Amino acid sequence: MASENWLHQDFYKVLGVSESASEADIKKAYRKLARQYHPDQHPGDEAAEKKFKEIAEAYDVLSDKKQREEYDQIRKYGASAFAGGAGGGFGGAGGFSGGFPGGAGGFSAGGQNINIEDLLGGMFGGGGFGGGRGFSAGGFGGGGFPGGAGGFGTQPQPKGSDINANVRISFTQSFTGAAVSVTKPDGSQTKIKVPAGVKDGQKIKLRGKGQSGPGGAGDLIVHVFVDKHSVYERDGDDLIVHYPVSLAEAVEGTILEVPTPGAEKPVKLRLAAGAASGQKLRAKGKGFKTKKHTGNLIVIPEVQVPTNLSDDAAAALAEFVKRAPQDDVRADFARKAAQ
Repeated sequence: MASENWLHQDFYKVLGVSESASEADIKKAYRKLARQYHPDQHPGDEAAEKKFKEIAEAYDVLSDKKQREEYDQIRKYGASAFAGGAGGGFGGAGGFSGGFPGGAGGFSAGGQNINIEDLLGGMFGGGGFGGGRGFSAGGFGGGGFPGGAGGFGTQPQPKGSDINANVRISFTQSFTGAAVSVTKPDGSQTKIKVPAGVKDGQKIKLRGKGQSGPGGAGDLIVHVFVDKHSVYERDGDDLIVHYPVSLAEAVEGTILEVPTPGAEKPVKLRLAAGAASGQKLRAKGKGFKTKKHTGNLIVIPEVQVPTNLSDDAAAALAEFVKRAPQDDVRADFARKAAQ
C-alpha cells in the first residue's frame, strides 16, 4: 500500500539523490532511471517493471513540494517512533497495540504509550489517520493524506518525443485527398490520410504516432510535398487550367467541357462568341476544397491557330482577313508598356 511505502520506502535512495536534492536534480534522476527501466526497454521483465513503478512513485512524491514535506516528516517520526521496541513494526511489542486513533489505546513504542494524534494530528489534520478509519484501499482515506479516498496524487508523466517524416504526393492526390504510406526514420511505415486541399510544404500532425514514453507517445509530424502537374496549376485555393479551343469555337462560341483532377464528370462552361485568347472563365466552388475555404476553377482559353492549310483553305483565310475588320490587337499592350 502507498501508506506503507511512505513509512518504509526510501524514495531518495530509489532515485539515487540526497535528501537536500533540488527539484531539478530529482527530475534529472527520474528521467534517467525511467528511460533505463521503462517496460518498453525490457519486455516481459517483471523485475524491471517493478523497479519502474518504484521510480515513478518516488518521483510522484518528491516532485510535489507539499507531498515531499509530508514524506520528510513521516520519515522523521518513523525513525523515532515507528521503529521503536522489539517488534520494530506494526503489531507486536514495539508496534501498534491499540490500532489507530479512535481505537482503545493509540499505540505503544518501546513499551511507552504514545498518542499518535499528538505526534501527527497537526500534520494530517484534526482527524488523524482518516479520523479513526485507518488506511483505505486507495491510500489514506477521508481525513488522512491530501487526496482523500483517492489516495496519493500523481504528477503527469513526460510524453515521448515527436518524430518527423516526409511524404510526396501527386497534384491529383492533393486535390482529392488520399491515403498514403509514410516511412518513419526507423524504416517502419504507417498509413495516413492526406486531406483534400493539402498544400505543398504543409505539415500534418498525427497524435500518438511518435516515440513512446511514460506519459504516452509523442506525435508524428508529416511534411507533405506536392508534385507539379503538366496541365493544372494552383493559385491559393483556385485551380488554374489553360484550355485549348479552336479558332471556330472562339469565333462562333461553344460549351467547353473542362476536366478536373480525379473527377469523373467535367465542368461545363460557356465560351461566348468572339472570345479572345486568355480571357478567363470562372466556375465557382470547383477549385481546391479545404476545411476553411473552397476555391474556384479558373479556365483560360487558348485559341489554337490552324496550321498546315491546304491551298483552298489558305486562300479562304486570306479572303476572310481581307473582308473582316482587323483591330489593332497590340494597342492596349503598347499603352500599358508606356506607363
